[in-house]
Amino acid sequence: MTEFTPSSSGPLAGKTIALGVSGSIAAYKAADLTSELRNAGADVHVVMTESATKFISALTLGTLSRNPVLTSFWEEEGWQPGHIELADKIDLFLVAPATAQQVGNYANGLAPDLLGAIYLATKAPVLLAPAMNGKMYEHEAVQQNLETLKGRGVEIIEPVVGELACGYEGIGKLASIETIAECVVSKLR
Repeated sequence: MTEFTPSSSGPLAGKTIALGVSGSIAAYKAADLTSELRNAGADVHVVMTESATKFISALTLGTLSRNPVLTSFWEEEGWQPGHIELADKIDLFLVAPATAQQVGNYANGLAPDLLGAIYLATKAPVLLAPAMNGKMYEHEAVQQNLETLKGRGVEIIEPVVGELACGYEGIGKLASIETIAECVVSKLR
């Protein structure tokens, strides 16, 4: 059996990306995003919140990334905590989709899950692609949290207007996979 190694060509060749997936209906798009990043040469390590596993399986994302998927502090093995090891080795921390919960956690320095712990531990650039109901996205608290993160150097890949899972039409839909991938390539050049 041949072991997978990321492509040695492509705009992301030699780059290691932690892809955080949080509990939004848009979590299913992480499958296409994982494939897109891997096909561009990146070594993709998926980290999921427990809520995200209700929308898409870790098995799916592990198969597409060719790496074990982290979902809990309690599944880590070895002497060094896996989330710290990952935080140290990544070139980029990308969360897509980023829920209002995740945005709030990061803005307030909270780490109730692996994504929050990696955010606090990494020195790598951070990209967040929010996805949520438009009313939530436009709420003053969420906007204030996003501004706080921007002030700390976090780049926000703005959501787009479209039909949302709740049935409303408006802002809050996850940016396209192509847009997110372009932002990743641009950030890592």
